[in-house]
Amino acid sequence: MIVGEPVLDPDQPIIDAHHHLYIRPAIRYLPEDFLSDVQGGHNIRATVFVQARGFYREQGPEIYQPIGETEFAADVAEKCEMAAGPKLCAAIVGYADLTLGEAVRPVLEAHMTAGKGHFRGIRHILAWDADPRFLNPAYPTSEDMMATTAFKRAFAQLDTLGLSFDAWLLFPQIPRLMALARRFPETQIVLNHCGGVLGIGRYADSRQETFELWRKNMAELASCPNVCVKLGGLGMALSGLGFDRSLRETSSEELASAWRPWIQTCIELFGAKRCMFESNFPADKPSYSYRNGWNAMKILARGLSTTERHAAFYGSAAQFYRLDQQLDADFRNTVVE
Repeated sequence: MIVGEPVLDPDQPIIDAHHHLYIRPAIRYLPEDFLSDVQGGHNIRATVFVQARGFYREQGPEIYQPIGETEFAADVAEKCEMAAGPKLCAAIVGYADLTLGEAVRPVLEAHMTAGKGHFRGIRHILAWDADPRFLNPAYPTSEDMMATTAFKRAFAQLDTLGLSFDAWLLFPQIPRLMALARRFPETQIVLNHCGGVLGIGRYADSRQETFELWRKNMAELASCPNVCVKLGGLGMALSGLGFDRSLRETSSEELASAWRPWIQTCIELFGAKRCMFESNFPADKPSYSYRNGWNAMKILARGLSTTERHAAFYGSAAQFYRLDQQLDADFRNTVVE
């Protein structure tokens, strides 16, 4: 086991653009658990909380129950605002059922109220595949969900309220997201987890073909100026990289080597100003430690200019999630315009 891998470039300011908090049968990951990871040596200035079916209201209409998750995250954000240190949940991305059509608007407005100035957008899980191993039964989806009239009518409400959309899908679905992005060019979209990389099931024995198709889809999506991409999520079992099955702690060099084709391609296609690094903790935690994960990202960013590094680690997330006005004045200057 690697003990105490030194933190690389400890002064680099970071916004962790994607994490979760929840209690599940197999894992309990609450603010104190996340804070323990965050305070491991990297200069984490703020974090973006993304929905994960936690802390729902137990009463009231079902469509409003996810507001409880936003209320929980907003409470964490308020406590962090009053204390020194990382600003956890500085931006909040919640869940609302976009199959409701225009009827989703009061739910969105309720999220905004509950967020106490921190609510920024919606994530409605879109991941679909004919192979059930790739699906999360907690999130019913369909192959053509993004193309339905109801979904598009709900999606149209986002920009009118100043909200963005976090897209979690699998890479074969990227063309459908591109059609949605072109239909709503004013709505800001961020593609989660490098675009849904797959390396298990039928993709396990066709890695080069998978990479080429993924790259083709990502190149086409990059033509949509309203779309950014989060760099991370490769610790999930879906990626097929296998670190989640390792019996020892994975080093940052090992991670960087495995991630390089995907992350460097994202940066090449979208540009650093449209990329933001993410931990995706605790979903990625079985594969690596928080410290080693950020070290790996810093290794992969070595070829970037100072301006590009600030964008990928801090500025892009600050701009997308409108965090520059919430963070202290010293670090507003690091935001890449």
